[in-house]
Amino acid sequence: MSEVKKIATRESYGNALAELGREHADVVVLDADLAEATKTGVFKKEFPERHIDCGIAECNMMGIAAGIATTGKVPFASTFAMFAAGRAFEQVRNAIGYPHLNVKIGATHAGISVGEDGATHQCNEDIALMRAIPGMVVISPADDVETKAAVKAAYEYQGPVYLRLGRLAAPVINDRPDYKFELGKGVVLREGKDLTIVATGLMVSSALEAAESLAADGIQAKVINIHTIKPLDEELIVAAAKETGKVVTVEEHSVIGGLGSAVCDALCAKAPVPVLKIGVQDVFGESGPAAKLLEKYGLDGKGVYESIKKWF
Repeated sequence: MSEVKKIATRESYGNALAELGREHADVVVLDADLAEATKTGVFKKEFPERHIDCGIAECNMMGIAAGIATTGKVPFASTFAMFAAGRAFEQVRNAIGYPHLNVKIGATHAGISVGEDGATHQCNEDIALMRAIPGMVVISPADDVETKAAVKAAYEYQGPVYLRLGRLAAPVINDRPDYKFELGKGVVLREGKDLTIVATGLMVSSALEAAESLAADGIQAKVINIHTIKPLDEELIVAAAKETGKVVTVEEHSVIGGLGSAVCDALCAKAPVPVLKIGVQDVFGESGPAAKLLEKYGLDGKGVYESIKKWF
């Protein structure tokens, strides 16, 4: 069996921006002295006149992006998730969200898979923060293919978009001819009748791995990739809950306010069923190799499988 190709979604983001820049002259990319880490340097090399390094001043960068958006151009403001959603929250809320400006926020290095950078840089709260801003679209792509499609969709959408991206190389799982990305629409990756696993971002591959292990135990799990957390594909999730009777959510984010909370909001109103939320359990991360951290926090395929098996 050939080895699965792995690409970090931040790498995909940089390549997608360059491709977008070739097609659309109105694309402007901003970064906060992190062009190498966020991979916006790929765009900068090709379009230096359309790249702005705002320095280590993320709050100011969001204000600049807001101003650029009012001129009719499409700015992509890029930095680590901790700085985009955390440090610059007020500017994102008031300068971008409140006037509903056409700004795209590329937030890389999200979740505990940031690894050795430690708890201060491992943003496990960004989905919760961005979901709470009225009118903000929140996207968490699973792999290289999905990230490139998400960047294009973000450009085409009129309004603010938060793109959640990772540092760790992610398995490419959507490399197939029939793949289609549509904002607000989940993707069924595996059919099953016993329970539904709803996953996002890096955790989609963990969910698929867990489903394989569950199948060996005679438990057939339906796996849904929710790349757009807001707006949420409630129709698909509710239908799956009614079909399987149990739902598990998996995210590399706090279980408070993220994908799990969004799914529970929808199900408690339209299809109450038992729900298990797998994610970061109201704790901070710690410094260490990304793969080891995912394993310790139960977010690798084995950990997800064991949590589901124990609950099921």
